Amino acid sequence: MISVMILSAIVSYLLGGVNGAIILSKIFYGEDIREKGSKNPGFTNFKRVYGNGIVSWSVILIDVGKTALPVFISAFVFEQRFEMWQFGAAYSGLFCMLGHCFPVWYKFKGGKAFMAGFATTWFVDWRMAVLAMIVFFVVLWLFKYMSVASCMAALSCPIILFFLGPASGWVEVLCALSALLVIVRHYPNYIKLKNGTESKFSLKSNKKAA
Repeated sequence: MISVMILSAIVSYLLGGVNGAIILSKIFYGEDIREKGSKNPGFTNFKRVYGNGIVSWSVILIDVGKTALPVFISAFVFEQRFEMWQFGAAYSGLFCMLGHCFPVWYKFKGGKAFMAGFATTWFVDWRMAVLAMIVFFVVLWLFKYMSVASCMAALSCPIILFFLGPASGWVEVLCALSALLVIVRHYPNYIKLKNGTESKFSLKSNKKAA
């Protein structure tokens, strides 16, 4: 089992480090999104900088896809060999998130891992994913801050999973660590919220769509 865990951690971390915002900003605009706007290589900053076009929304597809693949494979392998689907998904998901936050490909300067975490929840427990998504959209609708909605949705995941009943205590721990990672990575946003400089999220854009 140790060898499977090591392989899963390495593959998940490396694939998790693939960043859609960085890749697309360089391909389509010849720039590094980490030098623009809030300097965060994520969908929200990418959309603010480059507009509401298909390129911006493709960031989500890449970040979800690069997480879904290793998480599914890991969950499948853990299920076949140890009957531990939930653990395999949660374990791989955490390392995908770590890869997204601290990618070796980009000098360990990555994003906040919300999308990677969101993709992981569907493989851990789809009921948790649906409820967390409801929390996300309700908070976003009420407050219009993507950072607040992301953190509240992340915080809700281990709480929801606890009441749904995780397959093991380790799954609950992994889920809690993943939520904590998202919350800690949003620390700069807390400062902006305190100073009243945090930008509100809107589907509209003043930028020309790509």
